Amino acid sequence: MSKHSRWSKVKHQKGPADAKRAAVFTKMARVITVAAREGGGDPSFNFKLRSAIDQALEANLPKENIERAVKKGTGEIASDRIEEVLYEGYGPGGAAILLETLTDNRNRTSANLKHAFSIGGGNMGGSGAVQWMFERKGVVRLKGGKPSDDAELALIDAGADDIAVDAEGVTVSGAPDSVARIRDAAAKQGIEAASIGFEWIAKEKAPPVDAETKEKLEGLLEALDEDEDVNAIYSNYEG
Repeated sequence: MSKHSRWSKVKHQKGPADAKRAAVFTKMARVITVAAREGGGDPSFNFKLRSAIDQALEANLPKENIERAVKKGTGEIASDRIEEVLYEGYGPGGAAILLETLTDNRNRTSANLKHAFSIGGGNMGGSGAVQWMFERKGVVRLKGGKPSDDAELALIDAGADDIAVDAEGVTVSGAPDSVARIRDAAAKQGIEAASIGFEWIAKEKAPPVDAETKEKLEGLLEALDEDEDVNAIYSNYEG
């Protein structure tokens, strides 16, 4: 099946080794806090929280930081309210960029992102500027290599409409309400889910750009990723 239209280099390959450790840890802690707020503080019953904790442990986020982030989410520790806010814009060459942020200060986040777009040769847009170019999907990432034909059919029967296999592994997407069914179908095939969540998938990829524009665009995406309020970056640019 087709490859997803998203800038996967930003979202799934960066970590403390190639970004400022403090910023990466801040992002991970915020994801844990929001997951605990939405689904409770017990990872046994909150798959989103369990997935966030597993990723944080892999990146060596200290356990005490994880525990504190969970308690902030459940209200055991007082903290500023963290909001999930979408920001939109265009990169050099016209590529659509959708930013998913976790922030405790919208004014700071907006100002920082506007600056990044400006110096990176892009333009920040208003609400709805590019969101229409994306679809909200439930996404399950699976451990292991390419599923067997029987496993793929089971995933499709469970609601998968895209199964992408690349260097990052196996990514299965479907309607937002299908993620639990897809996860369970994978488990019945002996395939473990590495993560489960919701993402914005581009409906169509952007036209190719020349080498100079590509360098500018990827520079902007990297700069946006370094902002500690940016949790995920989606684009119709595929690289």
